[in-house]
Amino acid sequence: MNWERIENVSQLEALKKESQDKPVLIFKHSSRCSISSMAFDRLNRNWKEADFEKVSPYFLDLISYRDISNKIAQEFGVYHQSPQVILIKNGKAVYDNSHMGISYRDIMSMVEG
Repeated sequence: MNWERIENVSQLEALKKESQDKPVLIFKHSSRCSISSMAFDRLNRNWKEADFEKVSPYFLDLISYRDISNKIAQEFGVYHQSPQVILIKNGKAVYDNSHMGISYRDIMSMVEG
């Protein structure tokens, strides 16, 4: 799966703008956490090529970019967790979940709903 990387805090404004037209999914990943790796792998295994037309997926390495992770929590009013997914529509977080609660099915039902 081809996730766009978030590596600059200035990307957040662009993500908000993009979410006006198509939902944006952020996966906050910790390379130091085995649960994070499992959750990301499980999400990737379920992802279908057609999903790229429904939602734009972004990946944040929060070990390297903790300041961006903090800004995401502040900007979207979502308590920081790791691993974590945040779904953004119309510039607002409409869904988030973490750890083993990260579910492809739940994410896609929010995307399509």
